[in-house]
Amino acid sequence: MRIYMDEIINAVCLNMADRKRVSPTDVEVQLAWDEEYGYTAEVWVQGRSQYLVEANLLEAIEQYVFRQHGSRVFRSQIKLGLDEEIWADIQM
Repeated sequence: MRIYMDEIINAVCLNMADRKRVSPTDVEVQLAWDEEYGYTAEVWVQGRSQYLVEANLLEAIEQYVFRQHGSRVFRSQIKLGLDEEIWADIQM
């Protein structure tokens, strides 16, 4: 299964909304990749900015797949990639 940037953003929004106890619509996410840090996201919740590293993104995707697709996956089964946009391949 492959999920694309929009679904990854949704996964991060839902994850951060749960953590911060806010509505998912109160969360903004911008995904990025660079050579030094790899896959990251900048997240804004109630006017405050926070950076997430790849491990945080994998956790959000793991929870998203369980909640939205009913499948239990582990971080070792998720591989992030980049073409024109960031995507995640998930081994089921």
